[in-house]
Amino acid sequence: MTKFSVVRRSFSPRAVTACAFATALLTVPFAAQAQTFGYAPMQLQAYPQDQTYSQGYANVAPEATDEDAVLPDRLRRQIVSFDRNEPAGTIVIDTANTYLYYVLGNGRAMRYGVGVGREGFTWSGVQSISRKAEWPDWHPPAEMIARQPYLPRFVAGGPGNPLGARAMYLGSSEYRIHGTNDPTTIGKFVSSGCIRLTNEDVTDLFSRVNVGAKVVVLPKNAPLMARGGDPVRKRPAATTLPSGRQALNVPASSVD
Repeated sequence: MTKFSVVRRSFSPRAVTACAFATALLTVPFAAQAQTFGYAPMQLQAYPQDQTYSQGYANVAPEATDEDAVLPDRLRRQIVSFDRNEPAGTIVIDTANTYLYYVLGNGRAMRYGVGVGREGFTWSGVQSISRKAEWPDWHPPAEMIARQPYLPRFVAGGPGNPLGARAMYLGSSEYRIHGTNDPTTIGKFVSSGCIRLTNEDVTDLFSRVNVGAKVVVLPKNAPLMARGGDPVRKRPAATTLPSGRQALNVPASSVD
């Protein structure tokens, strides 16, 4: 009788309740225990997913960047006074000072910093926008490949393409106004004749320009054009377009 009595006391209701509570603690997840005791566990941040690529370019949307941040103040997009006798919608390229003006009318123009042809590849003349393309493919001409055989034969449109985000083709020539994947070349004489802008600026210009718009390219020795509120000086007559190997453009990383 004594032994049986001891066993019954060891399984008293209070002891049974304590054992059940301990068992519950062992089976409840840690996060639930934390909430029970009034604190929350640290939230671990997931690692970013691996990027996937298509045709050599990231399929993941890139973070927004301000390409103008790499430009000096004079090359940043801005509205300036413009007194040339050109109708609204005309593009005027000041080769010597690496500016592109989009005429707004009423004595104003939107001015962009540009990269232009290097020594021996600058040109002047009058053309028109014959075609517009978003994220254009790049097919280096045979003459360029002969001069720089290491160039790829084809680059699909995308962030790594030397033509950048937009291109506006000039007549039937090889010349283009286009973007660039290297904004540090803006304000410099770097190309084989094409006019390049940052991708942000070329996208803005692209949205304003219509096919058929007139494009006036001033010679490198033309007088200084408007800067801010300065009056525009008269320029000499434009010369004709060159042809052949000068009508080429090269990516900034492979300028010879």
